[in-house]
Amino acid sequence: MKNTTNWKSRGAESAVKGVFSPKLTILLCIGCFCVGMLFTDRMWTVPEAKGISRTRQIDDQKLGVISEDCDPTSKDVKSETKDILGEVSKTHHAIQTLDKTISNLEMELAAARSLQDSILSGSPITEDVKIPELTKKRKYLMVIGINTAFNSRKRRDSVRTTWMPQGDKRKKLEEEKGIVIRFVIGHSATSGGILDRAIEAEDKKHGDFLRLEHVEGYLELSAKTKTYFTTAVALWDADFYVKVDDDVHVNIGALGATLARHRSKPRVYIGCMKSGPVLAQKGVRYHEPEHWKFGEDGNRYFRHATGQLYAISKDLATYISINQHVLHKYVNEDVSLGSWLIGLDVEHIDDRRLCCGTPPDCEWKAQAGNICVASFDWSCSGICRSVDRIKEVHRRCGEGENAL
Repeated sequence: MKNTTNWKSRGAESAVKGVFSPKLTILLCIGCFCVGMLFTDRMWTVPEAKGISRTRQIDDQKLGVISEDCDPTSKDVKSETKDILGEVSKTHHAIQTLDKTISNLEMELAAARSLQDSILSGSPITEDVKIPELTKKRKYLMVIGINTAFNSRKRRDSVRTTWMPQGDKRKKLEEEKGIVIRFVIGHSATSGGILDRAIEAEDKKHGDFLRLEHVEGYLELSAKTKTYFTTAVALWDADFYVKVDDDVHVNIGALGATLARHRSKPRVYIGCMKSGPVLAQKGVRYHEPEHWKFGEDGNRYFRHATGQLYAISKDLATYISINQHVLHKYVNEDVSLGSWLIGLDVEHIDDRRLCCGTPPDCEWKAQAGNICVASFDWSCSGICRSVDRIKEVHRRCGEGENAL
């Protein structure tokens, strides 16, 4: 059996060798290799890049266009640049013109709104500011509002007999010098009562009141100040609006000359600047209920003009008029005004001639040729016993009638 098996296997091997000779085997291998290479080449051949070549051509064209546009030597580019700059200049000019127009419209709107409020509320309008004359909007140098109260009749009379012109002199002062002076007062809590009727009778006699749509009260001075500027800017087109207390002596000519020097400045806040302590203790004069807003106890207020007399330019009065409903009121009206202006682009002018002392202080300065604008006693926040002493102050520290 063993021999038979060996013979069969040997016969098979010899048969295979007879069919596949070594040469044939080599040729077969070479042929298979070539077929494999051909098959592989067909499988990995990249398709014809017609799309890619077109894309490249388009990109090249785009790059060419861009390079031509960026070529500084191109005349078209230069002309287009000039055109663009011209358009930018025109646009800038148009924006400036539009800003001015909007500003003027805001001022007119504020004036119309204040006038409408006065008419609707039944606030009386004095003869020299009737509605037909409001449309003329004559230009004035300044409007002086003398802050007064119902029980200050004697103070008003003392002012009328000293530094405030009356009758024809007052009208002439308005017409020739552009200076308007009015006592500023609102209404009592019971509108139309005996206090209001007394003011109406006084106004009928002298014609020197500006009535506000405002309820009088010591704790309402900030609101009164805001309403005063709003009403004044609506009635008179002036360069400056002044607030002064009725127990302060004022030289009108010196005040006008002082303000006129700052006429070209758009946003001016003029007064005797101070920075007093924030009083947190209850029961003391000038107590600040909102003292916590100013930091720790013992802090001081920001710089602001003392309340006896200060002036602001037209733009600032208009700003107060437009934003009157959102301006916060502190208990002290001079602090309130300072807070309304502290965050604006405003020039604060500290002029000590607006807060001279009573004689002999203002008298010495007058003799030296440095006429004071306003005189009062710091200890009384006004002229102490002003009804009795203001005539003396006027005699010794007044500028004289020819000063105007």
